[in-house]
Amino acid sequence: MKLLTIFELAAKPDRELRALYREAFNEAARADRTSDDRRNALASLANILRVMSARGMHP
Repeated sequence: MKLLTIFELAAKPDRELRALYREAFNEAARADRTSDDRRNALASLANILRVMSARGMHP
């Protein structure tokens, strides 16, 4: 999975943030524990949560 940055996430609408959250969550669950895809998915999840929190959203 490609790492999603806070900068690019800030430009996304709420609906897309929720979809990206689900996608990153599922990727983190599927990926091998030591893979780059899992690392990127977990970092992306953290970034998505930061943006959602700044908007007062809940996942």
